Amino acid sequence: MLDIIRILCIGIVVGMANVIPGVSGGTLAVVFNVYDQFINAITFNLKAIWKNKKFVFPILGGMALGVLIFSKMISFLYTHFPFQTNCFFTGLIIGSIPLLFSLMKNGGEKKVEKFEGGVSRVISLVICAAAGFALLMIFNYLENSFDKSSVENMILPDFSTKLMIRIFIAGFIGAVAMIVPGISGSLLMLMMGVYTIIITAIPALFVPDTMIHAFFLLLPNGIGVLLGLLCGAKAIAFLLKKLPHQTYAVIFGLICGSIIVVFPGFAGFASVTGFISSVLCVICGALIAYFSSKFESKKEEEK
Repeated sequence: MLDIIRILCIGIVVGMANVIPGVSGGTLAVVFNVYDQFINAITFNLKAIWKNKKFVFPILGGMALGVLIFSKMISFLYTHFPFQTNCFFTGLIIGSIPLLFSLMKNGGEKKVEKFEGGVSRVISLVICAAAGFALLMIFNYLENSFDKSSVENMILPDFSTKLMIRIFIAGFIGAVAMIVPGISGSLLMLMMGVYTIIITAIPALFVPDTMIHAFFLLLPNGIGVLLGLLCGAKAIAFLLKKLPHQTYAVIFGLICGSIIVVFPGFAGFASVTGFISSVLCVICGALIAYFSSKFESKKEEEK
């Protein structure tokens, strides 16, 4: 029961991250050491889903709760404490680096004690990690050059076939990106011009006057997200099976790049209060990620 609650809480955090443009839910799945399990559990095989029901249902349920309930809270934190919030996320990412380095070195096999493969494998891992890092830097450049204007006070648009198709495609692409650590699915939906619609439709779903309107706007996005998760997870699971070292190296590069992207700079360290609160947020995030990954690794070894 405690394990189900833990997975539910991780799902909530991943769901919260997925509603913030520029923050990757995939990164936090890596941070909490559930990325492999998540990728392998999302499948078209209903029997396999039912077999892993103790993981699949809590993680997906938590993600849904994170989006529906806590999107307002995370938006509040980013509005009033942006520096400390980003410092906390930075700490989470830093705390996951030792685990991810081990996974890259061992190809996901945690019991492998020594690195094998020689110079050629080292070179291939360095190239893959550099490619992942470069990809995130390119993505960050596109993010900074894109106008992320306020999403508040957005009026729900009227229905149209073109809009429904665009919402569906954005949901599909955003979900695929969501799975890749370091890449923000919300940002891609923002670039495609549907993020403001979705983020406004979610709270409108709980208002009687706009409930039906919001539901039919969210429906194509939900279908797109579901299909995107299934297809994206299948592709990454294939890569992890065929090229585990190289795939983890790319993910390692993406995660390292995320530190640069998420870290808010040193402006907030100017005051004593800002310095102390920011350092504490970094340390707290790093400890949570580190000990969460340790707990998960120990649990897997006991199995």
